[in-house]
Amino acid sequence: MAPRATRAAAAAASVVCLAALVACAPDPGPAGTGAARSPTAAGSPAATPTPSVAGRAEIPDDCRAMLTPGVLSQLEGVPLNDPAFGSSGPQPGGGLICVWRDPAADTTGLITTITYMSRGPALDMLNQLVAEEGYACYTPVGGTRCEKTWQNETYPVTDGRTLFWRDDILIDTVYSNLAPSGYTDAVVASIFR
Repeated sequence: MAPRATRAAAAAASVVCLAALVACAPDPGPAGTGAARSPTAAGSPAATPTPSVAGRAEIPDDCRAMLTPGVLSQLEGVPLNDPAFGSSGPQPGGGLICVWRDPAADTTGLITTITYMSRGPALDMLNQLVAEEGYACYTPVGGTRCEKTWQNETYPVTDGRTLFWRDDILIDTVYSNLAPSGYTDAVVASIFR
């Protein structure tokens, strides 16, 4: 059982993540300005705006096209979506899976899964990662980003996971010994222009 101070810290972190998602929900505002709204006052009903289908950001269907030349240069020589790793590329329902990994490599690789996910399930998942697994979250470019790194259990390399949620789109990247600088930022910029 976790000490009382640890449980209290996890609960506080969960509240911070919850506040971050509420604060970053888009304001339907005039002509779809997308301006961030401030949290509602205590006791007020929370508004949960839903982006209109016409104004909704779309998930790309090309793993390379959403990256900058600088990020692509860091992935040079790494195979993309090798059939050995199963279904990748565009997915039914509009998602995208990008697997940057050589089938001959023991651990080095990066997998990004981009899916549509509404605010409620995203909030629950991110809060769980904060409370139970110690992820750190912050709110860049109108969304919520949570991340964590750890030592690989078998090899002397760093593993990690980065998630970014905004406007009903979740970008979820799991990696091992392959973390190109600016990767998540490039994917986010490509989707939310």
